[in-house]
Amino acid sequence: MSEELRSFGYNIENPDVCVVQLMRRLKKSGEFPHEIGLFLGYPAEDVCGFIENHAGGAKYTGYWKVYGDLETAQRTFAQYKKCTDVYCAQYAKGSTIKKLTVAV
Repeated sequence: MSEELRSFGYNIENPDVCVVQLMRRLKKSGEFPHEIGLFLGYPAEDVCGFIENHAGGAKYTGYWKVYGDLETAQRTFAQYKKCTDVYCAQYAKGSTIKKLTVAV
């Protein structure tokens, strides 16, 4: 991910500075900084593919558009869905958002 961030002009020597740079890009008017996907943990191949293909020509669309490893992405999507289903079920049973929040 670091080389991809560097290619977008981020100072990869300091993660805090990267976040500040992203915040500045989000505040600027104009085009949305699609490299935000790198910060969200999307595969670099998919983020770069999205940008290079102007959001077209994806192999698959799930939680993000997939341009690279489809099988890995689909496994990740299934894990996200399972997690969402579990949390929604617990919320429906009365758990609070605070109780459902996981601190790392």
